[in-house]
Amino acid sequence: MISMVLLGSGNVAQHLIASFLKSETVKIVQVFARDPSKVNHLIDNENITSNYSALKKADIYLIAVSDNAIASVSDQLPFEERLVVHTSGSMPMTILNEKNKRGVFYPLQTFTKNKAVNFKEIPICLESEEVADYKILEKAAEAISEVTYPISGEQRQALHVAAVFVCNFVNHLYEQGHAICQENNLPFSILQPLIKETASKIEFLSPAEAQTGPAKRRDTLTINAHLAFLKDKNQQEIYKLLTKSILDHGKKL
Repeated sequence: MISMVLLGSGNVAQHLIASFLKSETVKIVQVFARDPSKVNHLIDNENITSNYSALKKADIYLIAVSDNAIASVSDQLPFEERLVVHTSGSMPMTILNEKNKRGVFYPLQTFTKNKAVNFKEIPICLESEEVADYKILEKAAEAISEVTYPISGEQRQALHVAAVFVCNFVNHLYEQGHAICQENNLPFSILQPLIKETASKIEFLSPAEAQTGPAKRRDTLTINAHLAFLKDKNQQEIYKLLTKSILDHGKKL
């Protein structure tokens, strides 16, 4: 049984706690939270602390906090030579204080409060300084997921940037589409079958092969009509930029 102390109380931390609590391989012995009320619906108060000096001994200390707070949390840990890892997709492993053994445990998924996810399908990207530590992290990852990858810091940075494009930016485009529907008395739900089909196609085709639309067809008449229709300057600029990118077939703008 792998023992774990999880430090954090936000969306990622709460999803990890809930998932590990179902595991027979990993036992969360303690959660560090500045505000215990954020996690006491998941774990008993006696296993929650906001005091660094009260941290229990464990095989893994998993820091699941905002990127800006990782270094500070790591620096305040009152011990040495224990395995400390963070969950960030963009921060290097070296942001962790070198007084401890360091690693990364990065679940590649978007997490939203009160929205359940199936951790079994979530890729977990792992990195460590020592082979023995990697094996511990791999075993912990396999306790909650069926998909694990050894990924270097540079690869993880690239993956995180790619994830911003396919998740965060795409969701922002959903928001723009939602606004256009609202402004024209249309239900956003009418677009949902299209959204689902677009997402499902890339399970069988490359994104380049799946691309459709007026820019792909070089249909300048439709493109100009769309730009004339859009009154919001921000939406116009987004439309122009993405259209140019498609017309250039992914070449640098």
